[in-house]
Amino acid sequence: MKNPIISAAALLLALFLTAASLSGCKDSSSLSSGDATSSGNTEVFSGEDYENSSDTQNYSAQTDSEMFTERDYRTDYDENESVIIRLNGNSASASSDSVNISGTTITITEEATYVISGTLNNGMIIVNAPDTAKLQIVLNGATVASETSAALYILEADKVFLTLAEGSENFLSNGGSFVAIDDNNIDAVIFSKQDLTINGSGSLTITSPAGHGIVSKDDLVITGGNYNITSASHALDANDSVRITGDTYFTANAGKDGIHAENNDDDSLGFVYISNGTIKIEAEGDGISSGEYTRIENGTFDITAGGGSVNGEKEASDSWGAFMERTPGRSLSSDTEDDSKTSMKGIKAAADLIISNGTFKIDSADDSVNSNASITINGGTFEISSGDDAFHADDTLTISSGTINISESYEGLEGLHVQISGGDITIIADDDGVNAAGGTDSSGTTGGRDGMFGRGGWSSTASDGTIEISGGTLYIQAAGDGIDANGSLTVSGGYTVINGPTQGDTSTLDYDTAAIITGGTFIGTGASGMAQTFSESQQGVISIRVGNQSARTEIELKDKNGNIILSHSPELSFEIVILSSPDIVSGEEYTVTIGASSAQVTAD
Repeated sequence: MKNPIISAAALLLALFLTAASLSGCKDSSSLSSGDATSSGNTEVFSGEDYENSSDTQNYSAQTDSEMFTERDYRTDYDENESVIIRLNGNSASASSDSVNISGTTITITEEATYVISGTLNNGMIIVNAPDTAKLQIVLNGATVASETSAALYILEADKVFLTLAEGSENFLSNGGSFVAIDDNNIDAVIFSKQDLTINGSGSLTITSPAGHGIVSKDDLVITGGNYNITSASHALDANDSVRITGDTYFTANAGKDGIHAENNDDDSLGFVYISNGTIKIEAEGDGISSGEYTRIENGTFDITAGGGSVNGEKEASDSWGAFMERTPGRSLSSDTEDDSKTSMKGIKAAADLIISNGTFKIDSADDSVNSNASITINGGTFEISSGDDAFHADDTLTISSGTINISESYEGLEGLHVQISGGDITIIADDDGVNAAGGTDSSGTTGGRDGMFGRGGWSSTASDGTIEISGGTLYIQAAGDGIDANGSLTVSGGYTVINGPTQGDTSTLDYDTAAIITGGTFIGTGASGMAQTFSESQQGVISIRVGNQSARTEIELKDKNGNIILSHSPELSFEIVILSSPDIVSGEEYTVTIGASSAQVTAD
């Protein structure tokens, strides 16, 4: 059924009289409805026990047990059967001739377990073993400072397992420059040409004033340990993948990204997978960034990107002109991004981004959670402060569960398709609360409005957007449109509350083709200047203009028996009210009370 707004003049003359016409509507009386330990076995591990899952394909579908091998977790070693390397300032000693020592350069050449302790001044440890060698390096109170190169350089081996001995404190650093020693561009304190796993329960402090913290040209796996990394570039960087789990405590202060994975030669690689850990990142660039997909199964995250939301470039949408002039955050998604600008997103993926659980505190200058493809939120607790969009997906944004609190954003949720089937979501937005817009994170510039630019807006994708709300609780406080569907809106369940906007050139609901409600509860208040209501419904809808009402004025809806069906006190001033619920029956009469005054209305 069609649901025009009920005329205030005809229905609520004494209470809600207003002379304001609703610009953008088909007439002046209705809203538009259209348009760890040194014990155990020291065996040399081999075979399947060593194989990382990168040896198989279909990475995005792999489980936690497939992402990490049994060997990735093993921290045991027998010191009596290990090669002991003692660092003595400007010299070193070793218990085996598998270690070559030249001044302060220590080269490991054979498969074995190596236990390293002591201090090495302006030196480095190099692993140059056969390409079949699988070896373990144990840091047990080791300090290595290299003035002009990596403190640990893994040149050749099959796999290296770096273990932080229980209770140990280890320090690796670069002096501020990297000078070439071979054909490889060594630019990290730990630089590995091969697969690298780091585990154990000790601590590792890395200082890299001229480059990255840890680099792996293959897979970088971390299954335990305490890390404190300060780097001029990425804290963690890998070509194939970064994988983190277990009792890992990771703190990074990075001049670029906190965690970065990217492979320019293989589109299936360059991904980030995290299933546990406590991760705190302060990054001038992105907090977590992948050139392929990012999956987070669990963990605790505290991410500040680009100095936080205070450094964003969002502008309040107090007019359509301001909307046109709006510049999104410091950078856009890769399709439109100015390469000269630094990306400052909280968590970013070039492909799909999936979060299933975890606790997230994200303060970002640009989008807090961003994907050039799709985002799926299956759980987790989020505290978001964004200088641009809180969640942005170029394609589909899906939220099925979780608790999401967006305290600051330009737009709260944005994607070509936005699907909400569960969760508890609170959004405060300087522009749209939920926006369905085509293409990259241009924050709705493909949209349009009847009476302004015409339906269809600025591109052929303007009406392709969809917003579907089928469950969950959604609370929106928006300075722009509450819900902006550059296309269509469908509400079939859930509990949705929209407060705002207060400006006359924005609206509680804004859509191009249709807004259909078939279930759920909807409470909307806002300005009347360009207001729209639902175009179709399968349950009762009450849409009324109520004059100029102040914030916190109570709205109450009662049935003919005096039972309260809905009540709400908007946080912002309002001129229109839109109510719908399964308890509202089309054609029946209800009492609407605004503040101290009441009137009878008939539901559409």
